[in-house]
Amino acid sequence: MGAAFLLSSVALTPVAAQVSIAAAVADKDRPQADRERDADRKPAEMLKFAGVKPGMTVVDMLPGGGYFTRLFSDVVGPKGKVIAYIPDEMLGKNQAALERANAFAAGHPNIQVMHDPLMAPPPPGLLADVVWTSQNYHDLHNMAGVDVVAVNKLIFQGIKPGGVYIVLDHAAPAGSGLAATNTTHRIDPAAVKAEVIAAGFVFDGESKVLANPADNHELKVFDPSLRGKTDQFVYRFKKPK
Repeated sequence: MGAAFLLSSVALTPVAAQVSIAAAVADKDRPQADRERDADRKPAEMLKFAGVKPGMTVVDMLPGGGYFTRLFSDVVGPKGKVIAYIPDEMLGKNQAALERANAFAAGHPNIQVMHDPLMAPPPPGLLADVVWTSQNYHDLHNMAGVDVVAVNKLIFQGIKPGGVYIVLDHAAPAGSGLAATNTTHRIDPAAVKAEVIAAGFVFDGESKVLANPADNHELKVFDPSLRGKTDQFVYRFKKPK
């Protein structure tokens, strides 16, 4: 997650004061589409589990439409920073991802949009308090030429001692390893844990608020019968001090 092009850090918008997690989630200015997803995505619980606080630097890897990115921005406040990181490997097939990121960053002066190859070293001076990836870790395995353990080691380099790496993704059947990453778009939680620990992180806990044991783990996550309600694991890994 490399030395990065910082594409958007809009300074013309007045800097808003930091707010609590509860206030950020309750903000009536959030997009209605985001608010409608809150019941499924449990944003307050997720930000508390990640330990996001005012003044922090948070890296949101593969931020999608910015659902969590906007919340991070509000909570870290004007003394903090949020980096919306989109790998170059994704942009080859999805330039719209960059356009979406620039659009949601435009109203949040503490969000910077960054893109670079996944295998590039972290930018000089970047030490994040939190690196976050939501429902996208499995996609790293679907990008040509990417060594995911090596990527995790680069993330390790870019996190402060004591900082955390949060991985939230759709659970594949136990024991399936990486077999479903490009089919049902899921991943075996045990495979994630092994890969991240191999990079030097220490497993620091999990949240089960997004767990759904009724999920049919053989179905694609886009299946209308369960979209938004898959069985999801949320792991927290810490860089030792």
